[in-house]
Amino acid sequence: MLRKTDFYIDGKWVAPAKAQDLEVINPADETAFATISLGSAADVDAAVAAARTAFKTWSRTSREERLEYLEKLLAVYEKRSGDMAKIISSEVGAPITMSTQQQAGAGWGHIKSFIRTLKNFEFDAPLSEKVPTEHIAHEPIGVCGLITPWNWPMNQICLKVVPAVAAGCTVILKPSEISPMSGIIFAEIMHEAGFPAGVFNLVNGDGPTVGEAMSRHPDIDMMSFTGSTRAGIAVQKAAAETVKRVTLELGGKSPNIVFADADIPKAVKRGTLHCFNNTGQSCNAPTRMLVERSVYDSAVEIAAETAKNCKVGDPAEEGNHIGPLISQMQFDKVQTLIQKGIDEGAKLVAGGTGRPDGFNRGYFVRPTVFADVNNDMAIAREEIFGPVLTMIPFETEAEAVEIANDTQYGLAAYVQSGDQARAQKVARELRAGMVLLNGAQRPGGSPFGGYKMSGNGREGGDWGLEDFLEVKAISGWDESAA
Repeated sequence: MLRKTDFYIDGKWVAPAKAQDLEVINPADETAFATISLGSAADVDAAVAAARTAFKTWSRTSREERLEYLEKLLAVYEKRSGDMAKIISSEVGAPITMSTQQQAGAGWGHIKSFIRTLKNFEFDAPLSEKVPTEHIAHEPIGVCGLITPWNWPMNQICLKVVPAVAAGCTVILKPSEISPMSGIIFAEIMHEAGFPAGVFNLVNGDGPTVGEAMSRHPDIDMMSFTGSTRAGIAVQKAAAETVKRVTLELGGKSPNIVFADADIPKAVKRGTLHCFNNTGQSCNAPTRMLVERSVYDSAVEIAAETAKNCKVGDPAEEGNHIGPLISQMQFDKVQTLIQKGIDEGAKLVAGGTGRPDGFNRGYFVRPTVFADVNNDMAIAREEIFGPVLTMIPFETEAEAVEIANDTQYGLAAYVQSGDQARAQKVARELRAGMVLLNGAQRPGGSPFGGYKMSGNGREGGDWGLEDFLEVKAISGWDESAA
């Protein structure tokens, strides 16, 4: 069994102030494969002190110096990508093919994207050509506390750590205690890339202890959190005492509107498989499929058949199957909500409660599709975070938009239509931070984030860098004296 109980503070691995061992469970077989230690407020204090000291010099480094470190980071990450994929597969349950291409691959993609962003970002400029004496400077905000989730560990770690250090900030990372091993490998990568002591620090721990200590800490200037809306609210409340900046990427219940003029077989199959990707454990998953009434019955048949053909299997095996849910808690939650959908009167057309055939252990669930759902049902309103698709019929475009927007969330939305002009018109009417039309893929550098209770702030590209910068206006500037 792996034992990784030290924290990475001030450029070295150090023992926790007080050891509190926690086993890391492989969700495929429910056995422990590693041990970490949960940290305390004292560990956070040590990490913050190191980051505060390092900020004095790191914040003054040039763009070129920081780019050199990021290029080294990319090279080391590429070298360790196989290790990263294997450990994510073990701790999250992502099948190794998916873990390599999507989970570990996302980190590599974000590092490359932020290198491009940093090369082109304008940190200093006049307010306008007409007012050259008004100088606008973007400066690093300071010491940043970063809390990342278990479902896409490298995607979120790289979306936070990389732009923060690129901006000149120093950081304390608390990865999820459920999937901490990938964060530990990332710390090893940062160390091998040669970042100065204190620029990057890692403290493992749970939200009520380490997360709370970070959020309240007077010497942390900003908190960036990704996770549940409930936990995000707790972070924001704790951070309010010191009026620090807080960015949040929270939950979602994303609608996928399918109009009758779309390529129905293609659109429905694609949307169903997208919902099931990562075993449904994605905040931007298209979990509510809204289908025009004239093609609704056909769409239900296609979705049900797609779910029945979706394979569930061992994460250690190559292939396009889906793996288990992350934990017993998540398994129980998903089972409860599937049963609630049945009890509420939704029509179960695929899947259901219990494990798939052939599994007697592991947090494996059956890919599930509910038809004849209405937007008042719990399965249409709550973020299930499992491979569960709800299908809702609509009559008119206006009704589709009304149903889509009738949610506390506003992270992503999807539109399928053979009429591009209509798809774009509907996209404008949807209250979501990201709208994807007809199977389009999001390119690197596009802003990730949402409206309403899906959070605030944006990650990726210029927007992700700007989140970690303060804006300073200097009047009476003379460029010739700079």
